[in-house]
Amino acid sequence: MSLKQLNPSGFEEKIYDMGEACLVVFSRKSCHVCKEVVPTVEELQTKYEGKFGFYYVDVEENKALYQSFSLKGVPQILFFKDGEYQGKLSGKVEEEQIEEKIEENLTEQ
Repeated sequence: MSLKQLNPSGFEEKIYDMGEACLVVFSRKSCHVCKEVVPTVEELQTKYEGKFGFYYVDVEENKALYQSFSLKGVPQILFFKDGEYQGKLSGKVEEEQIEEKIEENLTEQ
């Protein structure tokens, strides 16, 4: 199962308007680390289906969206809940780190 790709208007709708608890992976097709991290995120997607959203932004196609968060390098995994930024994980991250952050966002009230 692949991640749903967001463009700026889709990002606005899913993240801010709907306020869904979710993560957004900022990645680039040519990035070697991204090629390791993105499949890990995709595996977690099936576990949290219906409870937590999983999205993807191609930084080459959506540079302005990437720059709006002042991000440096890829991959970057940003977490959101109720339209609010909840933190990020950068670079080569392990499945456990991602899952821990997802659980944090699901349990916080």
